[in-house]
Amino acid sequence: MSAPVTRRLSRPHHGRMIGGVCAALAQRWGMKTGTVRLLAVLSCLLPGPQFVAYLILWAVVPSE
Repeated sequence: MSAPVTRRLSRPHHGRMIGGVCAALAQRWGMKTGTVRLLAVLSCLLPGPQFVAYLILWAVVPSE
């Protein structure tokens, strides 16, 4: 039995918009990039630090 494949969180060079954070999260979770982008935009309509979290992820998550 083989070990499960874990995807490392990194911002891809392809499919990027702005910082590539949504593309990185979509790749890590096995989702479509457009879905994650839509969820990110919709979450910004709610009160909370979503924009700050995006900026922190942009600074912390390494580029491929």
